[in-house]
Parts: sequence; C-alpha cells; structure tokens
Amino acid sequence: MCQNNGSSASKLVALLVCLFGCLTVGAASGDFADDAALSAVCPVAYQLDQSPSSRGYHYSFFGNAFFINEQGYLLTAAHVLETFRDGGQPYILVSRPNSPPRLLQAAIVAVDSEHDVAILLATPNPFAGNHKVAFLPLAPDPAFRGQSVIALSLHPPKLQNAHTFEVPREDRSSGEVLSYESTQLEKSAPAADVFLLSHPVTLGQSGSPVLALDSRAVVGLVEGRWLRSSAVSIAKSSSLSSSTPGAAIPIRYAIALLQRQSISWHTPQSPPSVLPAR
Repeated sequence: MCQNNGSSASKLVALLVCLFGCLTVGAASGDFADDAALSAVCPVAYQLDQSPSSRGYHYSFFGNAFFINEQGYLLTAAHVLETFRDGGQPYILVSRPNSPPRLLQAAIVAVDSEHDVAILLATPNPFAGNHKVAFLPLAPDPAFRGQSVIALSLHPPKLQNAHTFEVPREDRSSGEVLSYESTQLEKSAPAADVFLLSHPVTLGQSGSPVLALDSRAVVGLVEGRWLRSSAVSIAKSSSLSSSTPGAAIPIRYAIALLQRQSISWHTPQSPPSVLPAR
C-alpha cells in the first residue's frame, strides 16, 4: 500500500496531525548544486481569491512539480492534480529575484494515472521573463538499490493559510534507494513499479524530484509513504532508517509520457532529447 502525500484544503487538518506527530525530514547539507536544483521546483496551488491582499494571493497547496526544459514544461505526480479533474485552474508558485513569488497558470498537458505521472505547461513561460527558474535533467539510467539520492521540495510556511508573498520553505531529504516494489497506483490499473527510499515522506512532497546525488539528474518523483509491512522490515534492517520509507515513481514512466507527447527534456550535460517510444 502506498499512501499519497499531495495535500488539499479538505485533508489538511487531519493530515497535519500525522505530519508533525509522526514524520521527520532528513535534511541534507546544502550546497550550490542543491540551491540551483531547487530553482526548478515549484509548489502546485489553487488560487483562492481574485485580487491580492497585503500578503499577496491566498492559495491552497497540493504538492510539487519541477521544470524539465526551458519551454516551461513540468512534471508532477498525477494524484497531485486530483482536485482539478472536475475543473479548476492549477497554478504553480514561481520564484523571482528581489521580488515575492508569483502564481502562474499551469495547463495540464497529459496525465498517466496508471503510473501516477503528469505533464504541466506554465503560462506565460517563466524562462522568458524575470523569474528565478531552472530545469532538471532526467537520468537515462534507472535508480538502483543502495544509490544515494536526495528529494527536493517546497511548502508554504502555513499550510492552511498560504499567501504568495511568503517565501516557501525548503525540504532536502537525503537517503538511499532500498528496493523496487510492485503496487497498484490507480484503481483497476495493472501493477506498476515504485522504488523505496530510506527517508520518510512528508505532507506536500508528492510530485517532488528525487535526484541521484552523483549526477544530480532526476531518477524519480515522490509518490508517498509506503505502508506495506514487508517494506517496513526492509527499512528497519537498514542502518540509515527505522521509519516508514517513502516511495518514488521511476522516471522512466514520465519519460514514456513525454515521448508520447513529443516533448523534449535534458539528460545530464546534454542538449534536449526526444527518445523514440519503445
């Protein structure tokens, strides 16, 4: 069983108790590479008012997304967008130099619910304006057991009362890949692979990138908490963690969705790539 960790206004009160009472965040030592990578990460939000107050626009926070190219395309977990299935405009919160963050509309380009991945497109393209943004390369090789990884995410200082003029807080959760497991990510869908992380996952981290520490390329997206007992025993046998492990979606599922949409992405130290669909 995999428990998703996107957030919505209707779930925040119940989940905050679990978040602050049960979970901890493994903080990685900050360095220049992580700071640059965080510029690619954006909270996914819903704008709650039509005009700003003294603290900017009020919004609901649902999870994270991250840029994969300079055209303004992003990846996230599909369940982060569940609230928008019946309508409603998703937004992303984008940083700006020497200015408060700004909400930009994010069109839903494609969704693969079976593998819990989705593609967004920011409008207008923040790479063409005065925004503090970057994109992350996608790893050509899968994550492997024992690989050192770091999950990067952002969340508002007040989850229940978020405003755009408040700078989001950073989470840098480091650990290693424990194992691959098979699970059902969507009702009535075939089983899909996830890989387990030695660090726990907190509320709102869904859709965040999981990067290999050596290449700083994305090997997966945060899915949620893994609650099966077999996985817990794996985590307890590890010297790194005795907590409920996190689960991540392998990046290959996102790459397959990008291929079907003919959307380019970057690999480490390479120009954008569009690989042939397999």
